[in-house]
Amino acid sequence: MVELLTPQLDIVFHALGDPTRRQMLRELTSGERTVGQLAEPFAISLAAASKHIKALESAGLIRREVRGRMHVCRLEPGPLASAHQWLGFYELYWTYRLNLLDQLLREEDARRSHNRKGEDQ
Repeated sequence: MVELLTPQLDIVFHALGDPTRRQMLRELTSGERTVGQLAEPFAISLAAASKHIKALESAGLIRREVRGRMHVCRLEPGPLASAHQWLGFYELYWTYRLNLLDQLLREEDARRSHNRKGEDQ
């Protein structure tokens, strides 16, 4: 069960909590990128980009490989699947609750409509 992975999920959600890191992950869905390529869209230094990448690595969301002088990163989707599974439980909960609310509102509308018809006669 995903609940047993709470410390790992904490790290994953912390890493996902930063918009720069989320954008870096999005970039990696298209394929491998160097640290420089990941840093390019942002007004940050390579050192700052490296700190973001280390946070993503710590969460297991990316893997960095050194190729000569280049550091190449690629997406590791496993932890995202665990986070998605954890969120899925709450999606089911909210879907149930919203369906129940929808049903109650429809019943209320039907009662009001029925009462109006009775007043018109």
